[in-house]
Amino acid sequence: MIPVLTPDEMAAVDAAAPEPIDVLIDRAGAAVARSAMQLMGGGAYGRRVHVIVGKGNNGGDGRRAAALLAAAGASVEEHDAANCPLELDRSDLVIDAAYGTGFHGEWVAPDIDAAAVLAVDIPSGVDGMTGVVSGRALQADVTVTFAAMKPGHLFGDGRALSGRVDVADIGLPLDRQEMSRRTGVVDEDDIASWWQPRPHDAHKWSSALRVVAGSPGMGGAAWLTAEAATRAGAGLVHLMSPGGHVTAPKEVITAPLASEDWHRGALRDLDRFHALVIGPGLGRHERNVAPGVNTVSDAGVPVVVDGDALFALAVADGTVAERIRRRRRATILTPHDGEFELLTGARPSDDRIEAARSLAAECRCVVLLKGPTTIVASSTGSVRLVANGDQRLATAGSGDVLSGIIGALVASGHTAFDAATCGAWIHAAAGNRGHPHGLVAGDLPSLVPGVLADVAAARRTTR
Repeated sequence: MIPVLTPDEMAAVDAAAPEPIDVLIDRAGAAVARSAMQLMGGGAYGRRVHVIVGKGNNGGDGRRAAALLAAAGASVEEHDAANCPLELDRSDLVIDAAYGTGFHGEWVAPDIDAAAVLAVDIPSGVDGMTGVVSGRALQADVTVTFAAMKPGHLFGDGRALSGRVDVADIGLPLDRQEMSRRTGVVDEDDIASWWQPRPHDAHKWSSALRVVAGSPGMGGAAWLTAEAATRAGAGLVHLMSPGGHVTAPKEVITAPLASEDWHRGALRDLDRFHALVIGPGLGRHERNVAPGVNTVSDAGVPVVVDGDALFALAVADGTVAERIRRRRRATILTPHDGEFELLTGARPSDDRIEAARSLAAECRCVVLLKGPTTIVASSTGSVRLVANGDQRLATAGSGDVLSGIIGALVASGHTAFDAATCGAWIHAAAGNRGHPHGLVAGDLPSLVPGVLADVAAARRTTR
C-alpha cells in the first residue's frame, strides 16, 4: 500500500530526518524538476516556466527545481507567493510551490491561462488533512509529494485538484511497512495478495451466500446484489425477500419470507451458508425494522449490512454499537454519508478517515464508508483507502452490486477486512471497464469476472 500520513505525522517524519534539511530540499527539488520535464515533453530547453514559491520547505523545493530547470535551458521566472501577480504571462508550465500540507489560511491563485500545472506536495490552498479548499487553488495536472500521500490528496476538492499524485522517495525515515498497517491506499498488487481464488476441491456449498433483500418497487436491488455475488465467486446464492416480491437471475435460488416477523425464516438453515447480505432494497416500512435487526443480531455467520438494514439498526431501540458488539461473528457496515448520519447522528466530518475509524472501533466491526475515495476501517484502527474508481459508479444500484461482491468474498473465506477492501477495489475496477457515459449498475456484474481474471494474473506474478 501507499502510506498516507496526516500533516502532523509528516511533520514528525521530517523532524526525525537524520540528514540536513538542505539535502532533503535538494532531493525534493530534483524530483520536482524531473516531473516538470516530463510534463513539458521530456525536456526544458526553450520552455517558459513560472515558479510560485513560499517561505517554507515547499518554497525551497520550488527554488531548487527552478535552478535545475534554468540550468537545463528553460526560461524561469520566480514569484513570491505573498506578492504573486494576479495574472501570469503565458507559459508552458506553472510550478505551484507556494504552500504545503501544513498551510492554514486562504490563498488566491493567479490566472495562468492554459499552462500545465505541477504542484509541490499539494495544490496550495488545499487543506492537507481534509482536502477542503480555502480561497482558489490551481488545478494540478501532477502533484509531486514526498514519502507518503496525505489525506488532502484523496478527499474533498483536493482529490480532483491534485491530479495524478506521484510519491517521491527523498530518503525520509519512513517505515513503510509499519505505516501501511495504519493507513494506506491500496493498489492491484495489494488486492492480488489478499484475494483468494476458489480452491480446486470446491463445491457450490463451499462459498454459499444468503441474501435477504428486496421489496415492492425495489426488486432490482435484490437482483443486482444476487447477480453480483454469483459473478464474484459465491458458489450458491439463496435470495429471500419479505413477501416474496422479487425475481432473480436464473442461477439464483429464491424463497419467500413472510411479510411480517420474518426473521425466523431468514435465519432458518443459515448454518449451511458462509455469509449473509441483508438490506438492499428491503424497504423502510416499520414492519421490517424489528425482523431486520433481529436477523443481524442473531445471525451465526458473517454479515454484510447495507441499505435498509442500516436504517433498521439506526431506528431500533438501543444503540447500533451495542447490537453489533454482541455479535459473535464478523460484521461489515457499508454506509454512504446519509446512512452514516442515521447510524451516528451526524454526517462524516471533514476528517472522513477518523469518522470511519471511530465508528469501526465503537462497533468493533469493519466499516466501509462509501465515497469517491472509499474508506475501509477495521476495529483495530487500520484503514485502507480505495481510490481507483470514478464518477461512473455514482448511479442507482451501484451499492447493491458492491454488497453482493463483498458478500461473495466473505462467503469464500476472506476476512471481513480483506473482503470489504477487495470488494470495493473490484467494484471500482469493474466500473472503469464500463462505458465512459451511460454506465448503469446492471452493467457491473458482467464486468467483474474480467477484473478477477486480471487480479488472478497479478497474483501469479507477485507470488
